[in-house]
Amino acid sequence: MEDRYGYILQAATNLFLRYGVKRTGMNDIAEEAGISRQTLYKAFANKDAVLQATIRSLADKVVLDIEAGLEKAAGLSEQLEIIFKHIVIEHYDFLQSSPNAEDIIAGVNASSQEELEAGALRNIEIISRVLEPFATEIDNSNLTTKQLADFVQRSATAAKYSAKNRKHLLELLAALRVSVLKITNAA
Repeated sequence: MEDRYGYILQAATNLFLRYGVKRTGMNDIAEEAGISRQTLYKAFANKDAVLQATIRSLADKVVLDIEAGLEKAAGLSEQLEIIFKHIVIEHYDFLQSSPNAEDIIAGVNASSQEELEAGALRNIEIISRVLEPFATEIDNSNLTTKQLADFVQRSATAAKYSAKNRKHLLELLAALRVSVLKITNAA
């Protein structure tokens, strides 16, 4: 069943990118995954459940990729680069590869939004852990490590959706990185 679950999520991801969330149906997902509708409905009650699981799966991959990158990172600047790469840049590129990026964003409903928030909270925990060695410097700026981590996560995510283009996104992330390095005196 685990392999089937993965095939379903990969099929859903492919279809959401290709056609958008609204225009992708359960029949489409079953066909793309090479399974029957009945099998799909045994795994997921509806398209919202598939979307939530897809978001959760992508968030899990982000965490694994960040953790793997952090093991090799030297210093806060490099750690932030890895974090930004996996929580922002790759997703920006992922959305830009779809002709239906706006529909994908618009297709995220309230229950899917909860999955996105859960992923954001996991990212904040990782950023907090990376910032923890600089807690004294952060405290001296009248912030807590958790506040700065939350700010970094949400600012980076906002940059992903508001950047004019990829170059602008990288400039915004560079400014955020420099700000964190200044606050932590790690510059």
